[in-house]
Amino acid sequence: MNAENPPAVPLEKQPVRASDADRDRIADILREALAEGRLDAEEHSERIEAVFKAKTLAELEPLIRDLPAGQRPAPGPPPAQGTYRPAPPPPGSPHPVRAPHGVHVASAKNVVAVLSGATRQGRWRVGGKINAVAVCGGVELDLTEAIFEQQYIVINATAICGGIEIKVPENVSLRSAGSGIMGGFEVREAESTEPHAPVVVVQGVAIWGGVEAKHVPGKRVRDLSRE
Repeated sequence: MNAENPPAVPLEKQPVRASDADRDRIADILREALAEGRLDAEEHSERIEAVFKAKTLAELEPLIRDLPAGQRPAPGPPPAQGTYRPAPPPPGSPHPVRAPHGVHVASAKNVVAVLSGATRQGRWRVGGKINAVAVCGGVELDLTEAIFEQQYIVINATAICGGIEIKVPENVSLRSAGSGIMGGFEVREAESTEPHAPVVVVQGVAIWGGVEAKHVPGKRVRDLSRE
């Protein structure tokens, strides 16, 4: 490239290539929009597919243009929300409530069972995203005594010749955004009567396997961090 052979497109006008982090950021925004009810399952599926096909930032930006996060610059993932509380933060608070004791909220927790079993139960911290994978095995996610560090939780469930069972407290909203292919994807959806209750969205696919999510009567969200 020189003065005699200038680039076909001026450098300042060339599209900027999207990184994996850019795609993950847009995917997180879309999952949040699904959990909040801003997108339905079909719209979310179409946009997620477009995210991972996108090569440039210009292809990613239109996918969130009609969402709140797309109305302002978003250089990185949103900050982690604090441990769930029944009441909202004080009016006018400039920052989200942080989890107690400086707990770091990871972007995703992976629970994988391949020709085996994996269980998460008891007092465990639930962040904004859980990836559950069962391949010829079984995964059990018991959230009935979990500490919810964010209000919106997305569980990406993939069951291939295996099974995934998800249990949530009775006062949590439970929503479905998954499908079964020669398998079953059963999420017993229900909306909590508490306006600030956690929302759990179960999305993914069951192929020759099964995914089941349900409420457990008598189990309710508690702020275990105060005990």
